[in-house]
Amino acid sequence: MIPLQHNSVPSFASETRAPTPGGLAPWRENLVKQLILERLSEPLEVTELARACALSRSHFSRAFKCTTGLSPQDWIRQQRILRAKQLIRDTDLSLTQISLECGFCDQSHFCHIFTRSEGINPFAWRCQKLGTAPAPQATRHLCYVERPVSR
Repeated sequence: MIPLQHNSVPSFASETRAPTPGGLAPWRENLVKQLILERLSEPLEVTELARACALSRSHFSRAFKCTTGLSPQDWIRQQRILRAKQLIRDTDLSLTQISLECGFCDQSHFCHIFTRSEGINPFAWRCQKLGTAPAPQATRHLCYVERPVSR
C-alpha cells in the first residue's frame, strides 16, 4: 500500500459551522470522511460507515447526501478518482497497481469509471499530464482506446 502524501487527514468540516439541517453533525462528517480516506483501497460498505456514525443506513445516506451533495458511494468514487489521478501523475505505477491501490476491483472497472468521470481514459490522461505521446500500438496499455477513423 502506498502511504498518503500527508501525515494527518484534513478536517473536512469546521467544528464551528452550524450543522446542515438534516445533514451530518460536523464531528460525524469528519469521522466518516477520515474513515473513508484511511481505507480507500479496501471495499467500503455504506452500512459500515453508518455504524461508525451510530446511525441507520438510510438515515446516514440521507444525511451524508444532504451534507456533501453526493451519496456516500459517489463521494467514495470521487475520492478514489482523485487518488488515482494523484498516483497517475506522481508515480510510474501501472494502471493495474493504481486501480487496486484506489480500491477498484480490477483495471477494467477502474478504466470504465475513470473514463466516465474524466471523459478520457487513464492512460491518455497520464500522457496528457506528462506531455508524452501514446506508445506504439503494440505496447499500449489495456484501456487505451483509439477512436475509429471515419471513412
